Amino acid sequence: MEDKHKEKSCCAHTEKVYGNAGKEVVEKHSSDDGHDHAGHSHDGHNHDAVEGNVFKMFLPPILALILLIAAIVIDNWVSQSWFTETVRLAWYLVAYLIVGYAVIKDAVMSIVKGDVFSEFLLMSIATIGAFSIGEYPEGVAVMLFYGVGEVFQTLAVSRAKRNIKSLMDQRPDEVTVIVDGKTKTIKAQNAAIGEIIQLKPGEKLGLDGELLTDGASFNTAALTGESKPDTKVKGETVLAGMINLNVAAQVKVTALYTESKLSRILELVQNAASQKAPTELFIRKFAKIYTPIVVFLAIGICLLPYFFTDTYNFNSWLYRALVFLVISCPCALVISIPLGYFGGIGAASRNGILFKGGNFLDVIASVRNVVMDKTGTMTEGVFKVQETVFKPGFDKDEILKMVNAVESQSSHPVATAIHEYVGEVDTSIKIESTEEIAGHGLKAFIEGKELLAGNFKLMDKFNISYDIDSSSIVYTTIAVAYDKKFVGYITISDSIKEDSKRTIDQLHKLNIKVTMLSGDKSAVVKFVADQLGIDNSFGDLLPEDKVNKLKEIKSQMGKVAFVGDGVNDAPVVALSDVGIAMGGLGSDVTIETADVVIQDDKPSKIPMAITIGKQTKKIVWQNISFAFAVKAVVLILGAGGLATMWEAVFADVGVALLAILNAVRIQKMKF
Repeated sequence: MEDKHKEKSCCAHTEKVYGNAGKEVVEKHSSDDGHDHAGHSHDGHNHDAVEGNVFKMFLPPILALILLIAAIVIDNWVSQSWFTETVRLAWYLVAYLIVGYAVIKDAVMSIVKGDVFSEFLLMSIATIGAFSIGEYPEGVAVMLFYGVGEVFQTLAVSRAKRNIKSLMDQRPDEVTVIVDGKTKTIKAQNAAIGEIIQLKPGEKLGLDGELLTDGASFNTAALTGESKPDTKVKGETVLAGMINLNVAAQVKVTALYTESKLSRILELVQNAASQKAPTELFIRKFAKIYTPIVVFLAIGICLLPYFFTDTYNFNSWLYRALVFLVISCPCALVISIPLGYFGGIGAASRNGILFKGGNFLDVIASVRNVVMDKTGTMTEGVFKVQETVFKPGFDKDEILKMVNAVESQSSHPVATAIHEYVGEVDTSIKIESTEEIAGHGLKAFIEGKELLAGNFKLMDKFNISYDIDSSSIVYTTIAVAYDKKFVGYITISDSIKEDSKRTIDQLHKLNIKVTMLSGDKSAVVKFVADQLGIDNSFGDLLPEDKVNKLKEIKSQMGKVAFVGDGVNDAPVVALSDVGIAMGGLGSDVTIETADVVIQDDKPSKIPMAITIGKQTKKIVWQNISFAFAVKAVVLILGAGGLATMWEAVFADVGVALLAILNAVRIQKMKF
């Protein structure tokens, strides 16, 4: 890890700004006296208050500008005798120090701590050099515009941070708890598990909990981006950030303030920018090599012509070298590029898509294939029993009670469907042992007899013979065997999500091929794939089969994004170039394992995430191309004596500002 003083360079300063995104995302570098290098007061407060102090931030540049204009007017258009060389120098020097003192101090501190070639050094050499050859107005102007540029950088990053925090940090600071029948207001972070929160209509929930009231409707937009109210019933989980809409409700706290789903999501967003995109990493490395090269080139421009020209004039060549230094400052690149990626992360967050880093924005933009799971991704994952078919000679009700008792130990959606169909678990059924067989189903022993409930591959595994053509059933099928005999099956159906078809159409418009992999029956998978227009589908896959199939797709077709639940499909998520988890609010493990989390379970967010990645990459490369092109042209003109300090200011500060404005565009885009 780099020393903190390395952050005194423009490049590393940017790393400081983005490396802890969300917590101190707009923490500008301050010098030890409490002033930052833009010249405005830096009192240590969070930059949420930055835009309330805009005038204060602009005050030093405004004062310097007034003094500069006054001096230029006196110099050129006012007849007087008092504006002597000494007074003139002092006047310009005051204007210069108002905006330049902090920069010079940062340059000195950087050198002391080992970071010699910083942007502050470039600006200090160029402007002090301008003073040394009598170009006072240009020396002040360069530092003045640099200071203005720093203020705009602060405001741009402040806005990006504020946008994300306003979207994400929806937790109230206080909650009302019921103690001995009376209400009491306490800090949310002090609430203990098991305490009862009283939630009035219109109030935000501060912690995750279990709803104790019979029913209540909640606005979940802060968490999922979904504007439609979500009705919860007694016993269901409600999450921090949800807003109670209709009735007074009571909620039992089930997670501490720091362990809530929203806290995890906030932590994800806060840490997102620490994962640097390859483009950003390249620019950082480039700047570290580029800056010292530029300094030595400037020295060469100043001194080498002495050996090759008879009319060598030191002041003239020094001026060209100073212009060259100002032009060469890499601010536009190393500020606007991280801001572009951070803007992409913010735009995605606003739409309920959480990227774990700018690197994943880069990768997802290059994805040519999307491979997805079926259940819970393209279908609702809410199963309902369609029919029960049992062979004569078996007590159907008794078998269903046993299956229900065994399935009650599983959290799989199929188990939930069976429980809803059969009803309460019969506690008189004594289950001796239960084993989940991955990709197959469940095996249990009840009173010494074996019960199998799963797919037909489970029957094959235990050599249970059956006379059913399972491929002809276009539903998910749970085969049941008891005491080594096949007794029948249960069919369960799952409905396709309303935006699944639109999702596939949008992916095809992006020239992306779609493949569905599922452990469900091939007939069911093909049926769903045909309805949605998916290019390829494969069913009856065990977890290891999915891994092998994904390896095959990657070897043939390039970069792949896998979309699943992030838990059962962990090996495939790890293997894919980008792992996208549906149902980010449903599983802590999902948030931990996936690269991208879609909060509201909507598959239409998949093409949206890819589009945001493409737009972010496009903006970043626009900035790189523009900055390099302008700097290259003006560098050549400066070295040839055809560009003045004014052109240099545009090539540095002007290009940086334009690049920043371009980078923040993505935060306003609609996807």
